[in-house]
Amino acid sequence: MRYVLVALLVVIFGYALALVLQNGTELTVDLLFTQVPAMRLGLLLLLTLALGIIVGLLLGVQVFRVFQNSWEIKRLRKDIEYLRKEQIQNAQLAAAEAAANVRHEKTVLDVHSDPRNSNPL
Repeated sequence: MRYVLVALLVVIFGYALALVLQNGTELTVDLLFTQVPAMRLGLLLLLTLALGIIVGLLLGVQVFRVFQNSWEIKRLRKDIEYLRKEQIQNAQLAAAEAAANVRHEKTVLDVHSDPRNSNPL
């Protein structure tokens, strides 16, 4: 993979060098705040290409971050819903166990408090 990237960079560098050499015409460029009296057309093309790539990458990273955050929010909402359902099930189970314990204690108390079952010694 590293060799492929190196080869790709060499090809891009060669293309940029050929672009500058083929477009040697000098022209004046107005850069909003300043003016360059003489710049080669090939160099201007490379600068605008590089600027476009940088702006595109920065915007792409920001857009990807927005998508990544929305995916994370969706995943966390699913986790919250799952945990909420699990918590409800645990509460229902605990309530059922508490009700069963109350019934059991009531039955035990009823058996022990029955005067017919008491044995006086």
